[in-house]
Amino acid sequence: MIIERYLIREIAKPLTAVLGILMALFAGYSTASLLADAVNGLLPTGAIAELIGLKLLISLEVLIPISLYISVVLAFGKLYSDSEFVAMYALHVTPGQVMRAVVKLSAVMAATVLLLSLFARPWAYEKSHEISHEAQLSLNMDAMESGTFYISQHGKRVIFFPRREGLKGPAEDVFIQIQRPDSTHVILAQKAFALPPKPTGGSDVRLQDAHVYFLSHKDGGSDRMLDVGGISLDPGNHEVTPTSYSATGVSTALLARSTQPVDIAEFQWRLSTPLSTLLLGMLGMPLSRVNPRQGGRYSKFGAAILVYSGYYLLCTSARTWVQHGSVGPVPGIWWAPGLLAVLLVVSFYWPQLNVEFHARALVRRLSGRLPAPEHVISHDPA
Repeated sequence: MIIERYLIREIAKPLTAVLGILMALFAGYSTASLLADAVNGLLPTGAIAELIGLKLLISLEVLIPISLYISVVLAFGKLYSDSEFVAMYALHVTPGQVMRAVVKLSAVMAATVLLLSLFARPWAYEKSHEISHEAQLSLNMDAMESGTFYISQHGKRVIFFPRREGLKGPAEDVFIQIQRPDSTHVILAQKAFALPPKPTGGSDVRLQDAHVYFLSHKDGGSDRMLDVGGISLDPGNHEVTPTSYSATGVSTALLARSTQPVDIAEFQWRLSTPLSTLLLGMLGMPLSRVNPRQGGRYSKFGAAILVYSGYYLLCTSARTWVQHGSVGPVPGIWWAPGLLAVLLVVSFYWPQLNVEFHARALVRRLSGRLPAPEHVISHDPA
């Protein structure tokens, strides 16, 4: 028990650091992309923190397995390079006891990933889709910059102006295009400025010296033009079509009863992530073997990253093939974790097979050098 606690503690220390670093990097990347939308007025500033938290929650099912995998490689590489495993095995600590410590920690991480994949991740996807849909219904006129085209979903609303007096000042030569089911509305205004916020949220835009064109889509339909000295317009796009179906935001119970390839791929992905977490944690042990005289603690780190990159590519490819119907529910995406399990078994027994192979080769070499029995000279004293 002391050895197991020691090994778990040695893995947990880099695990905390690696997971924290990866989360910070992912949060920074998400913040940069979301801030660009907020600056351009395409996303309310109050929704940035919420979206970052949701994206971070979604990413944990990928960040936790790779963090555990890297942590095992780093921790065991250090123990091998410092000859601590040599001392442990000299004290009759078996490889099974070492593996038991890794399996215990990996099982806890796998259970955490299972809960995230089955419940937290679908909820986070659904919530982020709602926020994105609501953002398309409103537009912050004060945050819009000159010289930029602001295009809503499927191009149903386009706003552009080449000049503006300050960040919140009036815009000049404003162009607005609104797509309707049966017509297109084009508005050209000399100036535009945002009105005070409404009690219900958002604010209208006041257009001065505007020309409004109504262009019909019907054959034989009549086009109209209207000149107005001033008109108030809600810049929000209140005709945004509902978000398309996404299996990522569907509950696991509904996915389990579905026969659609997209749902099957998503359901199998949610079940495969904890299995991948457990296998990756165990694979880190044989991949971290180093000879203290031949390499340092980081000598196997590059190879371990290549193995994970190849496995992640296989998993995402298998998921895509199932989504498109190229691969059926069986084998589905399960062949990718199956290959990882085979690699795990081979990596554990390869050193023994390698030693046995070299031992047999040495025996054959020595036997070839020994003289045959009939050529042996007897040295009988008589």
